[in-house]
Amino acid sequence: MKAVFQTDRGKVRLHNEDAGGILINQDGNRLAIVADGMGGHRAGDVASEMTLTHLKNEWEASSGILTAGDAENWLKDQITKVNSLVLEHATTHTECDGMGTTIVAAITTDRFATIANIGDSRGYLLNESGFKQITEDHSLVNELVRSGQISKEDAEHHPRKNVLLRALGTEKTVEMDIKTIIFEEGDVLLLCSDGLSNKVNETEMMEILLSENNLDQKAGSLISLANEYGGEDNITLAIVEFSDVSEGDV
Repeated sequence: MKAVFQTDRGKVRLHNEDAGGILINQDGNRLAIVADGMGGHRAGDVASEMTLTHLKNEWEASSGILTAGDAENWLKDQITKVNSLVLEHATTHTECDGMGTTIVAAITTDRFATIANIGDSRGYLLNESGFKQITEDHSLVNELVRSGQISKEDAEHHPRKNVLLRALGTEKTVEMDIKTIIFEEGDVLLLCSDGLSNKVNETEMMEILLSENNLDQKAGSLISLANEYGGEDNITLAIVEFSDVSEGDV
């Protein structure tokens, strides 16, 4: 297994409100996280960093997560705890009022990958069947697409594209999507914030992931392309590749 995490402020924003990383637990399994913070007075970075810090501490101390059920329960329990922590902080610190964060997180083992998401940070899978988005955006525009009111093409340029229907840390109860997929030799998992997915299309993502470059170079190429196309938002991504090559493993 090989993995890489990269984040970039972009070309317009003064601050990077994204957070994330590749974390390893007691059994050597990985948790990849991308969190895209939101909220006034720079509180978005507080929400995303709180989310990362909690999950990092809990994951690095964890062990015995051997089945898909274990992984799904762990993500559900810990993201629910983070939701309460972020909401409590927002309600007790006026400067953080209204803050929240998206999250897409994946536990990867040598048999499966379990992915949880809230908001519009995405997970994609590259395997022998091709390249496809495996998470569902919790956004107003995606709901309009799902209900047939607008096309997927219209959604790309919709003026309310940034309106989320779900975020972590904004309500007492949080609803998340959790799914488990078979993760096999040669498969690649890409997690990213909308700073990447709003700028770089799926064909371009796939071409970069299929290139002969190493994972660091692939991540850098994706970020460079998003910046080349404007870089109006922070750009954050994690790539996990199922490979038996030990050189350069993270």
